[in-house]
Amino acid sequence: MTGAGEHEAGTLVPDDSALVGFKHHLSPVVVPGEATYLVSRRGVTALHGTPAEVLAPLLDGSRTLRGVLSEAERRLPTEEAVTSLDTLARSGLLGFRPAGAPAGPPGCCDPAAEAYWDLAGLDGCQVSAELAGAAVCLEALPGIDPEPVRRACRESGVAVAAPGSARGLTLVLCDDYLTPELAEVDARHRASGTPWLLTKVCGTDPWIGPVFRPDSGPCWNCLAQRLRGHRRSEWPVQRALGLTGPPKRPTASLAAGRAIAVHFAVLEAVKWLAGMRYPTQGMVHTLDTMLLSASSHPVHRRPQCPVCGDPELVARTVCAPFVPVSRPKTAHQGNSHRCASPQEMLDRYRHLVGPVTGIVKGIHRAPRTPDFVDSYLSGHNLAFNPHSLAGLRAGLRALSGGKGLDPTEAQVSALGEAVERYSGTRHGDEPVVRDSLRGLGEAAVHPNDCQLYDSRQFRDREAWNARGSHFQYVPRPFDEGGPTEWTPLWSLTGNRQRLLPTSMLYFSHGTPADDGLHADSNGNAAGSSAEDALVQGFLELVERDAVALWWYNRTRQPAVDLDAFPAPEVDRFREGCLRLGRELWVLDLTSDFGIPVLAALSRRTGAPTEDVIFGFGAHFDPRVALRRALTELGQILPAVLPRRPGATGYGIDDPEACRWWRTATTTNQPHLLPDRASTPRTPWSWAVTHHGDLLDDVTAIVELVRSRGLELLVLDQTRPDLELPVVKVVVPGLRHFWARLAPGRLYDVPVALGRLERPTPYELLNPIPLFI
Repeated sequence: MTGAGEHEAGTLVPDDSALVGFKHHLSPVVVPGEATYLVSRRGVTALHGTPAEVLAPLLDGSRTLRGVLSEAERRLPTEEAVTSLDTLARSGLLGFRPAGAPAGPPGCCDPAAEAYWDLAGLDGCQVSAELAGAAVCLEALPGIDPEPVRRACRESGVAVAAPGSARGLTLVLCDDYLTPELAEVDARHRASGTPWLLTKVCGTDPWIGPVFRPDSGPCWNCLAQRLRGHRRSEWPVQRALGLTGPPKRPTASLAAGRAIAVHFAVLEAVKWLAGMRYPTQGMVHTLDTMLLSASSHPVHRRPQCPVCGDPELVARTVCAPFVPVSRPKTAHQGNSHRCASPQEMLDRYRHLVGPVTGIVKGIHRAPRTPDFVDSYLSGHNLAFNPHSLAGLRAGLRALSGGKGLDPTEAQVSALGEAVERYSGTRHGDEPVVRDSLRGLGEAAVHPNDCQLYDSRQFRDREAWNARGSHFQYVPRPFDEGGPTEWTPLWSLTGNRQRLLPTSMLYFSHGTPADDGLHADSNGNAAGSSAEDALVQGFLELVERDAVALWWYNRTRQPAVDLDAFPAPEVDRFREGCLRLGRELWVLDLTSDFGIPVLAALSRRTGAPTEDVIFGFGAHFDPRVALRRALTELGQILPAVLPRRPGATGYGIDDPEACRWWRTATTTNQPHLLPDRASTPRTPWSWAVTHHGDLLDDVTAIVELVRSRGLELLVLDQTRPDLELPVVKVVVPGLRHFWARLAPGRLYDVPVALGRLERPTPYELLNPIPLFI
């Protein structure tokens, strides 16, 4: 509305300077004695009273304000008419056009176009006039024909300017949002301060948006970083063909689909030029022309982006001392003691899930999961990077997932594991020092203090690696004099900075590190706070260390009396296994740390194979440790169920796991059964100290590690764009439950605990490596 016919206080003044009428998107219908209805595409507005009945027929846009009042005065007092018109104007229902104005450029008086802009809350006449003099810059990347878009722009009344000549908006056409040329497009527009709208104008699944605004919001690099995470299946093709971008896809479209893509793109460009601003212009909008479904995906700015953010942000976080603070625990118990409930965590981080711009495409219930198990999957496991083709078949760890006592807890667990893997993957902004172990001196931790391979494993590495197992891969011995990249960790026990090879701390993108080392997920954890993540990462280290002590020494461990743990989930799992024809029992694996570590085991009964499976759990509270062990067992359970009802075989093809299920029994593997000479454990078998604050847990952990002559190292891997805390906890000397057979705790602790009279010789250790 131009405001013609109003005085400075806002009240309408009778004059002949403007034509007045209902806005073009409104059609008045007068029902005498009832109401005057204004019909639009968005609904119907009812105006009651005689003034509306009198004025509505006169507000067709052909009269000046004085003319409307003159014709209405026979049935309506002028003062009442002015008041009514003023109310209509203030409600945004009236439009004004200067009287006697020329027709203007073609298209500026298109009633349908003006109605559209009126409906958008703009002044249709004014917008149409401004668009008639506007132009959009059109930039088509190689392989894209811009002519259909030019025609569509002309049909919408907008001229097309030469590339680089329009300051209002550039419409960029591409076939793939990861086309490498887009980096240069983004840089150029950031330099000139010109906003640009990115579109994929294919006829199968067109994408429109976002509008990149150089003065605020994310840049193309922020978007591309997220998109690449969902395109990992293309990386082998790119490497094989030597491509710098995604491989070319075959054209697959219909003319109608291509037209939809073109006109959607032009529509968004024209709306921007018209002055429309709304939050979803910063999103990627996708359309599936086959299923006729559309969705919108937010694009978030990455604070650490090397183009639009602070590229040193991650390095400063990693290099800073790790200082835990007070975090009171929530009243929720469940499968843990944390400072936020599962529902709070899901609500807070749900935006990280999405098939286009999320770091997780989706979270869904694991297939073939029994009804008494809550287990969810969240996509590819970035920590799983097989060293051989055979390793690709190891399906137990190929996907990220989570478990819990209910669907919400399981979904949060699955999301947390995916974020943990994503944050622990190398992005290129991690701080590194390039030097040799000898050159760094005592600040550096020797890799094998953490890897713990025996010298005989290095000697026989070809035989170990010939098994094709991802989990039991033995790298070459570390070159102490060779330069490599090191990343700092903070020692909570020593209050100083230490260094470990970067390749041991961050997962790679498929290319092995030059130093031959590789990272695993042991000690990686996400949490509701950094302190929470530290506690969970440490408990995982304690759990896997205790499992290794039991598994490789094949000691008989005490049973856990399940009847002494009255809880619905215990009964649920016992009854569920029974329905599947399986037996369930639990062992106590608690090590010298005194933290309850439990192993839940199950075998088939009355069948040729026992299909023995297990799940592990550790926590200060034995009840929580039991829940974790049971829910992890439930996670693995679908692997021993057929892929289809009534079929035989297993749900995965992992050779190590299948070999175990076909051959292992409680007879030939007696360490799987409880030690009958020991008293079964109850919740009161452990000295449990409950803390109300996670800081107290961290303090207890530091003292526990220090008292055993070990060192607690923490690496903050939290990504600023995610804000979900992630850490990697390292305690050199603690064992992974994979075959890491160097001297140390594996041999000494079972003797110190009285499980064995003397250390197990290397040659007599369990020859079956743990395979999960």
